[in-house]
Parts: sequence; C-alpha cells; structure tokens
Amino acid sequence: PKPRDRHYRDIGVARRSAATSRVLALAPGGHDHDDHNRYHGKDRCAHEPRLVRPWPGLGSVGGTVRLTARARAAGVNELLCIGVEQAAIEEVLAMAENHSGVWASVGEHPGSCSGDAAWVNRYLDRSDVIAVGEMGLDYLYVDDNKARAEQRHTFAQQLQLAENHALPVIVHTRSAEVDTLALITEFPKVRGVLHCFTESWAMAEQALAEDYYISISGIVTFKNAAQVREVAERVPDERLLIETDAPWLAPVPHRGKKNEPGFVADTAKFLADLRGVEVAELAQFTRENFFRLFNRAV
Repeated sequence: PKPRDRHYRDIGVARRSAATSRVLALAPGGHDHDDHNRYHGKDRCAHEPRLVRPWPGLGSVGGTVRLTARARAAGVNELLCIGVEQAAIEEVLAMAENHSGVWASVGEHPGSCSGDAAWVNRYLDRSDVIAVGEMGLDYLYVDDNKARAEQRHTFAQQLQLAENHALPVIVHTRSAEVDTLALITEFPKVRGVLHCFTESWAMAEQALAEDYYISISGIVTFKNAAQVREVAERVPDERLLIETDAPWLAPVPHRGKKNEPGFVADTAKFLADLRGVEVAELAQFTRENFFRLFNRAV
C-alpha cells in the first residue's frame, strides 16, 4: 500500500480446532521495520490524514466475507477492528455492526492528529465499541514542538474519555517513550495495551507496572527484531497479547504479502517456541488476557 492508503486495524481472537488451543491477535498501528520510509515517509507531516478503510478487498460485502472466512479457516473466530480517524469511523463501526464476532474501537491516531479528539466521545456508549484507540504518540518524523504538543493533547483527551467511560485504551508509541509513560501515569485508573510493541524492555517494564499489557506483532519473526524478541520473552504470561496489525507486518513465512487476521497463528507459533511453551498454552492465556482487558467483548 502507498503511504496515503486507508486501512483498517484489526484485533482477532483465534480459536484452533481444540477448545484449549486459542490464540489472541491484536492489531492497531504500523511499525514495519523494513518499510519505515514506505509507510512513514520523511515527507509525511504531522497533520497528514491517516484514514481508515477496509483492508484491500473489504470494500464489498463479498470481500469481507472472504477475508473473515479465511481467518476462521485459520482458527480466528473473533476480530476487533480499530478506528484511527474520524473521517472513516463509520466504516469501522459498520464492520462491527454487520458481522458477528467483530467489535470496534474508536480513536484518533497520532498520524491523524487534528488537535481535538472530542469527537471520539459520541461513539463510546455503543455496545460494540470495546476500547478507545488507537491513540498515542509518534515522534519518529515529527520534530516540531507544536505538533508534538498537539499529539500529547489529543492523547490526554482520549485517556480522559477512557477513564470517563471505564474503557481500556489501545496505545501507539514510537520514539516517544518518556512522554508516553508520563501521560499514562497521569491516568492511573485507565488500563490498556501498548500495541505492536517495538520499544525497549525498560519502557515495557514501566508500562507493566502501570497495569498495561504488551502486544507483540509479526515483527517478532523478523531477523532484525532482537529488541522485540527480548521483550516478547520477558513479558509475564498474564500481560501478553499477540497481534496482526493487518494489513501491515505479515509474519514469516508471509513476508511481502498483505497481512490478514489468519496469519496470527504463525506469530503465535513463533512466540510459543521463543518462550518455550506449547502453542495451546500460549493460546489459552493470551485469549484469557484479551477478554480480561476488553471486558465489554461478550
């Protein structure tokens, strides 16, 4: 996809054939180490729209059905579709409304930062909206202090909305460890997940102390992702989630393809080997973690 392509995020809970073998997949954000310039091109300003639409092929009912059918064939029976931009939030909500086993979140991603995320509030009483986000901070190509301040403002707004509605948050953080941690500690009643985590173990450890979860994407399978693997090995069982971040970050052996929810099974297998556990065990505790955090998902 080109830098301005619109896309969904998705979170899925995968169920393999045995009832005890279930995999959680969580997917906001975009952090492909090999594709920074393709997606986060250096000419991309802080206010360039980051819109949301279906993953390619989801523009029609038939496309949606085919994608969800492939996911379920791989053992992924439930999905969380992530909103990142006001302009296309109705598309995200329609996915949740029109398909069983699909929920939505509503939020304003830092790449879509408008300076005012108050619009998010109007959607948070819906029963199919189970989280606030994707929200957060991304300073990688943003040096302007005013633009960074606007990101912090909209992040804080959404943390406050999450507290008001007793909802968990889905947090994007990149090259902004200090400010991200400072803001989440200002809202101690809010719980959430640092999605598609690529930052340091020191940051992960502090987030865990704030009762946050850490989500690992297909990046963990990439050769150059030693830091991600360190974190993936060290996160306690009860705080670990797995994600797809579709259509980005397809795990090995699907590199170069558009990612999709069913591929989370490959990430789960890699992660289970890395942590020295059976896939069924990892699947069980990550699934339990999903429903503990996103407790509106019923």
